[in-house]
Amino acid sequence: MLTCADIVKLVTDYLEGRLTPTERRRFEGHIAICPPCRGFLDQMRTTVEVVGGLREEDVPPEMEEHLLTAFRDWSRDE
Repeated sequence: MLTCADIVKLVTDYLEGRLTPTERRRFEGHIAICPPCRGFLDQMRTTVEVVGGLREEDVPPEMEEHLLTAFRDWSRDE
C-alpha cells in the first residue's frame, strides 16, 4: 500500500499517465480510501487545468522572475 507521501511524489506521473498498471492500481487504491489524498488529487487536477490555460504573455515579467527565483530556491532545498 502506498503512503500519503508516496501519493504526493507520484501525482504528476499519475496525471500524465506515466505510472505502470500496477502503480496506477496502487495509487487509485490509496485514493479510494484516503479523503485527504483524494482532495489533493482534485486540487492538482484543478491547478493543471487553470495553469494549463495560461500563455506566457499572461504572466507579468515581475511575476515570472518571482516564480523562477522561487523554483530555483526550491530545487536547491532537495
